[in-house]
Amino acid sequence: MGILGWIFVGLIAGLLARWIVKDERTGCIYTVIVGVIGALIGGGLMSLIDEQGVDDFSFRSILVAAVGAVLLLLILQAIAGRGPRTRR
Repeated sequence: MGILGWIFVGLIAGLLARWIVKDERTGCIYTVIVGVIGALIGGGLMSLIDEQGVDDFSFRSILVAAVGAVLLLLILQAIAGRGPRTRR
């Protein structure tokens, strides 16, 4: 898959992941980066399971990338915390 394919898959996967996780950060570049890193994470995990990661532009590739992006966003939220906590 070429660089434009990765960007397009990353954008769609990032949008899906941000919608699922309810991520409030904005920006097209942020969304693409989350999606592309998610594709790498999801593709790596899927290649361990069925020896086929994200290798072409298909619905399966977008789904695998979105699952990886959701995992990435959940890990980032766990590390950063969900926001400031106030005491009563």
